[in-house]
Amino acid sequence: MADEKRFAPTSSRTPSLEAGGPQISSTMIANAHDGKPPPPGEAKETPISSPSATYASATTLSRPRRRRLPIRLHLRGLLRVKVGAGILRDIRARAPWYWSDWRDAWNYRVLPATALVFFANVLPGIAFSLHLIESTQQYGVSEVLLSSFMASFIFSIIGAQPLCIAGVTGPITILNQTIFRILEGRADSPNYLHFMGWVYLWGAIFHWITAALNWCNFLQYVTLFSCDTFGFYVAWTYIQYGIQVLTHQFDNSTSTPPGGLVSVILALLMLVTAFLFKSLSRSTLFHRHVRRFCADYGMPLALVASSAMAYWGRFHSAHPQTLPVGAAFQPANGRSWLVHFWELDGKWVALALPFGFILWVLFFFDHNVSSLISQGSQFPLRKPAGFHYDFALLGLTTFLAGLLGVPAPNGLIPQAPIHTRSLLVHELVRKDKGVLHNGDGDGDLREVPVAVVEQRVSNLAQGSLCLVLLTKPFLHVLNLVPQGVLAGLFWYMGLDELSGNGITQKILYFLTDRKMTSYNEPLRHVRKTRILLFVAVQLMAFGATFAITQTIAAVGFPIIILLLIPLRTLVVPRLPFSAVELDILDRPTASPFTMQSVSGF
Repeated sequence: MADEKRFAPTSSRTPSLEAGGPQISSTMIANAHDGKPPPPGEAKETPISSPSATYASATTLSRPRRRRLPIRLHLRGLLRVKVGAGILRDIRARAPWYWSDWRDAWNYRVLPATALVFFANVLPGIAFSLHLIESTQQYGVSEVLLSSFMASFIFSIIGAQPLCIAGVTGPITILNQTIFRILEGRADSPNYLHFMGWVYLWGAIFHWITAALNWCNFLQYVTLFSCDTFGFYVAWTYIQYGIQVLTHQFDNSTSTPPGGLVSVILALLMLVTAFLFKSLSRSTLFHRHVRRFCADYGMPLALVASSAMAYWGRFHSAHPQTLPVGAAFQPANGRSWLVHFWELDGKWVALALPFGFILWVLFFFDHNVSSLISQGSQFPLRKPAGFHYDFALLGLTTFLAGLLGVPAPNGLIPQAPIHTRSLLVHELVRKDKGVLHNGDGDGDLREVPVAVVEQRVSNLAQGSLCLVLLTKPFLHVLNLVPQGVLAGLFWYMGLDELSGNGITQKILYFLTDRKMTSYNEPLRHVRKTRILLFVAVQLMAFGATFAITQTIAAVGFPIIILLLIPLRTLVVPRLPFSAVELDILDRPTASPFTMQSVSGF
């Protein structure tokens, strides 16, 4: 706990974030609009707060309408863009902080963040890929683990946004599986991994073009409308996958009815236990360090305890299904790790191009939204972002995925914001904003985040643990995890994401008695019919995305996701909302400090 003091306020009124980097001064905030945050050591004035925290608190009180350039001016600006300017700006902004990213890791918060993200990343990634592994017979657990390690290694060592966790997601498994189903029906179908190698190469080229031409600047148009809708879709995808894992326990030839029933019990046990720890962490029971322990390690402990129950008494005799694993460091089907995709016939190379474009569309939205949410305005960040540079790196990992024959990694929701949330440093304050130093109070207290331990080690460590899992002893341990527990983990992560989603919050407000809502609730200033209309638009977009993924047309679902941006920018303002209502219902995902990386053409 002593390490956390380096990130805690040094004064009851003027917090100072001393973590091996600069303090955040009023000068830095005043200069937040010129895109040049001062490098370490330049801030000399009295620190007041981080730029993103200042924005978050300001928008809580009032949310001024952001003025954006019309689309036609942005398109005109594309013709005069300086090639690579965004990448160079990201490098110049982030390079002065590189060594502090490693020094700042000497903090206790890194340990629970590593454990939490490791379990939240690797197990869902494997579970998402189970159907892909079984249906294609081209991938195995080794490919999923190697993909997660590759992404964490590259983004934590040379990335500009190490807080964003990348790995194997549900959308990429849907895309890969849909492409396999399309090719499988042809008599002259090509080698699947060779074809995917070209899909990934075309996608990587689109990534590099996007980064070079600064097209990530269009992220200025990504608001909470798009992020909440996509997060809502991801949450329900997690819940759906949890149900699919359980139904698979009953229709599999190797399973038995008692084993399937035990899997359902284990899933419910995992769900209830994880939420019990989460409820304790948000209660007023016990000391705050005990509550923080429940928040940090509750989910991993619930997973271990639920897995252990599968080997107790009659549960063990039912033989519930566990995770399938392969040989240590060996790809599926005994193939070579190097995919010779350049041997593919020319006609299939051309056919891979549109699929590569669809992959680019998916990653442009999914990865960048993950980065935005992990650096949201609710987090008191003090280090700049780098969207252009990281998207170019994502092109590199996509190309390497095709070369190695592994699923392409990209930013993860909800794992990315979970990572940042687990790195928060909290402080006890009274409601009058006074910081409590001696631990005594009258009960009128609350915990508020005052800093984030921004570093690279937790991302690198959780990825390195994926590599450790590829060894024979740990593959055996992985094989002991029941699939029913993974179903419960899916439900927990999906319901947890839903509980904090903006769509859910607006629906709950709509159903809540107005007399029981706080006078400080901003939604009180919005007509309920307008709240209902705004949510209805989001739910229709979610329904279209979710519905198309259930069909053979699922290969085109990234296009539906990308259309969320013009839907919010061009269509929603034409609906009967006032400017004040739109400012309350929707706002930018990240603060202007974070958005400096994409501040203009």
